[in-house]
Amino acid sequence: MTLAVAKTAARAIGLECRGMTKIFGSLVALDDVSITVKPGAFHALLGENGAGKSTLVKCIMGFYQPTRGQLLVNGAEARIDTPAAARDAGIGMVYQHFTLVPCLTVAENMVISRGDLPAVIDWKAEKAALAAFMERMPFRVPLEAPVANLAAGEKQKLEILKQLYLDQRFLILDEPTSVLTPAEADEILGLVRDMAARGDITVLMITHKFREVTAFADSVSVLRRGLYVGGGAVSDMTTDQMSRLMIGETKVRKSAARLADVVSDTKVELNALYVDDSDGMPAVEALDLKIAGGEIVGIAGVSGNGQSELVEAISGQRPLKDGRIFINGRPFDATRKDYDTFKVFGLPEEPLKNATVRRMSVAENIAFRSFDKPPMAGLGWWLRPSEMRRKATDLIASYRVKTPSPDTPIENLSGGNVQRAVLARELSGDVRVLVVANPCFGLDFASVAEIRAQIIDQRNKGAAVLLVSEDLDEVLELSDRIAVMSGGRITYVVPAAEADRNTIGKHMAGHA
Repeated sequence: MTLAVAKTAARAIGLECRGMTKIFGSLVALDDVSITVKPGAFHALLGENGAGKSTLVKCIMGFYQPTRGQLLVNGAEARIDTPAAARDAGIGMVYQHFTLVPCLTVAENMVISRGDLPAVIDWKAEKAALAAFMERMPFRVPLEAPVANLAAGEKQKLEILKQLYLDQRFLILDEPTSVLTPAEADEILGLVRDMAARGDITVLMITHKFREVTAFADSVSVLRRGLYVGGGAVSDMTTDQMSRLMIGETKVRKSAARLADVVSDTKVELNALYVDDSDGMPAVEALDLKIAGGEIVGIAGVSGNGQSELVEAISGQRPLKDGRIFINGRPFDATRKDYDTFKVFGLPEEPLKNATVRRMSVAENIAFRSFDKPPMAGLGWWLRPSEMRRKATDLIASYRVKTPSPDTPIENLSGGNVQRAVLARELSGDVRVLVVANPCFGLDFASVAEIRAQIIDQRNKGAAVLLVSEDLDEVLELSDRIAVMSGGRITYVVPAAEADRNTIGKHMAGHA
């Protein structure tokens, strides 16, 4: 039996959390949080990492049971003890990462998402019902298209359509634009906002992008350290007020002014680089790029267009298939010796995975670049742990790394403090070349400000900086020049002062 598509026109759902509390042992993840999302609202949920956003949403979706508190749906108390119960109540979630089966078609992905499939599926009837459903929707995706062939924007549309097909009239969107171009993001959020304005659905969006909140949301709630700390109509709040609610009294470092005409003799050249992905398929092709000392060149692009493979090749984690990297006219081969000779340093994405050894101490991780040099080593090989610990203690203080001790395993630190420890190691010396990849992904507001300020500082000191980021706002904020990467190639380069968000977005999508 096919799903009754007529239900999708039903009235939007209102939802209220009253005194929601969730305790894990000694940790109070949510502390008496009360939030009301009115029917037809487009409500934004803001907060730093660890603020309680995910815990709250998991309580709403039935993944967690609150220790105390009530959940009301359309004014009546609801017991949501499983994700299936949330679905039955009309509550659905579009996750940050796609939950689609790539080898199946759009129609097949939609049908298998149901919980009432018969043993034998009448595909003719199902497809007829899906076609009728699509006719009623404000956006569509080709039913016979394999999901593997869809662009990221189409996949995100399909995730939303899947929830509407399941009659989910309260949609939770978790960072819904993280893999989209600016144009795709604006289109999808605009369409969803229009559906909410018509009363078809209610939206609760988790995001860290203030631009999306001010452009699309009508109301906002802010969590900090498990507490509800404020909110209201978006029209009554500034982004500065929202950020202050998020971070409280935390001191945020202001970036130094961008210096003009920085004098530097450093020159980096990426010359006709070819890099394969892990399956042996071309990921980077004929890539040429020059970076001068005293400038930040930011590479913008949708995830999966060769950026990760490029950074791995520069850092020596992946072999170059062809091409050369030159620093000051001399070949650079991404060995430890070359890193020291040319003073190349890096801030990779996922530093706990790519820049540290999890079970080694903070002091040992900070020493990776200098453990075999005096004063940490004697006779060329004899390690001096006391010197290692002394230097680590100084750098921990300078870079404000929050750790119980230099001897604490680095895996016990928060994401922001792992990144600060890597910053301490990579930026405490004479930096000539800096390679940075998604440096602020998933970090708190204060850590983001600190890291971006450090990048500007190195640029002002004459370092040549390559910034690879999937956050276009970050690229626009930090870069002197912007290069767009699409299909493994640099397709567009523009001075940051002349950059236009929509033009960059078209090149990111390969439509220019």
